[in-house]
Amino acid sequence: MLEVTSPQLIVPPTELPDLAPDIHRQRMVIEGLIDQVVDEHQIVAYLSQLSEVLGMSRLAGPFTNRPEQYGWAGWIHWETSGAHFYAWEQPIRFFSVDIYTCKPFDPHDAVAFTAAYFSADEIIGREL
Repeated sequence: MLEVTSPQLIVPPTELPDLAPDIHRQRMVIEGLIDQVVDEHQIVAYLSQLSEVLGMSRLAGPFTNRPEQYGWAGWIHWETSGAHFYAWEQPIRFFSVDIYTCKPFDPHDAVAFTAAYFSADEIIGREL
């Protein structure tokens, strides 16, 4: 039986230890403020085009879902992981994208494409 030690919560600014240095993992969060309401067709097109911009091979999706309480969500499964997209209408028009992949990508391309696609008033991107 595998013995599990107590999990540790790593809080910034402490850097997360790399438990698998031989496996490439790249994570990024992109968030932005926008004027328009985002719909499912925009999410599907965005995730499809993001796949091309980042050079990812699509395995499944994009898929969307809209729980009334939370707004639109979408995700796509890539051969090398995937991306999630979330959009709010209230209290402000806001989106958040989570990208996780085992294949390297250029984070500047991801932010520039996302900013242009949604005509974001403000946008931030952070690699994790």
